[in-house]
Amino acid sequence: MSVLVQGHCDPRFEKVRATLQANLNSGADVGASVAVTYKDELVVDLFGGHLDEDKTQPWQEDTIVNVYSTTKTMSFLCMLMLADRKLLNFDENVATYWPEFAANGKEQVKVWHLMNHAAGLSGMDVAVSSEDMYDWEKITSLLAAQAPWWEPGSAMGYHALTQGYLLGEVLRRITGQTMGAFFKQEVADKLGVDFHIGVPDEALPRIGHLIPPPNRRLGKDTAGDSIAGRTYTNPAGDARDSWTLGWKKAEIPAANGHGNARSVAKIHAVLANLGESQGVRLLSEETARSVMVPRISGHDQVVDVPMAYGLGFGMPPGSKRNLCFWGGWGGSTAIIDQDQNFSISYVMNKMHAGLMGDERGISISQAVFTSLTG
Repeated sequence: MSVLVQGHCDPRFEKVRATLQANLNSGADVGASVAVTYKDELVVDLFGGHLDEDKTQPWQEDTIVNVYSTTKTMSFLCMLMLADRKLLNFDENVATYWPEFAANGKEQVKVWHLMNHAAGLSGMDVAVSSEDMYDWEKITSLLAAQAPWWEPGSAMGYHALTQGYLLGEVLRRITGQTMGAFFKQEVADKLGVDFHIGVPDEALPRIGHLIPPPNRRLGKDTAGDSIAGRTYTNPAGDARDSWTLGWKKAEIPAANGHGNARSVAKIHAVLANLGESQGVRLLSEETARSVMVPRISGHDQVVDVPMAYGLGFGMPPGSKRNLCFWGGWGGSTAIIDQDQNFSISYVMNKMHAGLMGDERGISISQAVFTSLTG
């Protein structure tokens, strides 16, 4: 039976609608939303499917879900805004803003090391529980006291859950606000978008619960004493945590953002259009372009693939295009292209095993590229 896909799609992008339709019909997706902005116009805004595996509740236009690491892109934008306001220097030592962080040989760790998974703090030495992850002071204090697992700046290792605490504490020391509060005030409210780091009570009923992947755990099976193994096991990610009120209400800026494709694409339109979208300027053109300048590249010790990182965002190693991307555990995907001024977002509830997107988001993105090139 064909699944109903609803929403708006510019005729130029009918391939995108067809791809989402195919993913829903095949069962690759249960419920999903897709959005594309092109030259600052929302040209695709589609949704379809169901909120549950039994397909009893339809996905609604205002459904939001946990997008896991796509949340990181919101943290990146907040840090870029601080730098644009001359409140933050990415080449400065983290300890300049957060003095306690200098402990255990971290005096020379730079802010850009935090942005680019190069700080050597991809996991934690002290065992923490899911509930501990909702305790901001506990996690940031433990990270401040911990020694790095490798020489900061010399290599990369995906900071899957720790990155949000690290960036968020730097932001809090500068602004006095939490990452979630700053993001709401300075990004979400100004752009009028439905994305939350820490979900307000009134939005809780609109959350679609995620359908976990078979193993339910973050990451691959790796040796426990390896960098990857230590990263994945502490803090340990369990997709069932996303069902809990504690997870939804906490601020975990690397992992628990809730939104839909429309909100993600509209936020990323700011970067796609060099700092401004819908008449709202959040960044200078210079700062917007800085995300496309590689800061570090090589083999990521945690995700076990070649990577290049600009200021936060990933980019294809060796690429000459002004294009960056990110993705979330389970499949959510985001792409930003400054050469053609577009942003793509795919958000879903049926999780696959991938950490940074999978074949569904790739197929959506390929449909967009094909539509633009003819």
